[in-house]
Amino acid sequence: MAKILDLTTEPRTSEGTAAVKRLRKAGSIPAVVYGRKTAVTNVQVDSKTFTKILQNSASDNILVSLKMGSGEQLALVQEVQHDHLKGGILHIDFHAIAMDEEIHAEVPVETSGEAIGLKFGGLVEIIHHTLEVRCLPKDLPESISVDVTALQVGKSIHVGEIAYPEGVRPKLAADIVVLMCVEPKVEAEPTPAEAAAAAKAAPAKAAPAAKAAPAAAAKK
Repeated sequence: MAKILDLTTEPRTSEGTAAVKRLRKAGSIPAVVYGRKTAVTNVQVDSKTFTKILQNSASDNILVSLKMGSGEQLALVQEVQHDHLKGGILHIDFHAIAMDEEIHAEVPVETSGEAIGLKFGGLVEIIHHTLEVRCLPKDLPESISVDVTALQVGKSIHVGEIAYPEGVRPKLAADIVVLMCVEPKVEAEPTPAEAAAAAKAAPAKAAPAAKAAPAAAAKK
């Protein structure tokens, strides 16, 4: 399950481009906290602390306990805006949630075991690399593990056939294919007519080069 990480915030009262630049230069990241039962609040967090949280996270779904003054607020890191030119983080959106409030999240799919179809030249192809699930914050998994051991060539695993962690439910329909073991691709042997045509084409391509050789010798 996803861990809940502590993150201290400070109130952010100044707005505007100049104020935000000063904030980032001082080592902080501007952020906003919002939710269905929470008023929109502008805050700032320490850049080094949050960057470390991102780097050490095994999933894109990060739960944090925001220290806001004398209180705390559970939140999901909803969006992180990166500066792709200069590097660093420009802004963070925190979605405030409650421990008894069901959340929706995209969770990565990971395979376990070796598909039996691989022994016959098959290839496991993942159709959905993430699955949207519903659960309480305490049950949010870092990934969904799919056992492919019994997967044969030409067979597939559907949403409804996956064993989900306790308290986790998929949003997709049960008959949606998540992954499959595709048949090996076999290149067709050329027909006699195609082989004969290819043999005739090869000398024809070499002819211009052969004709050019005497001309080059004549110039000498």
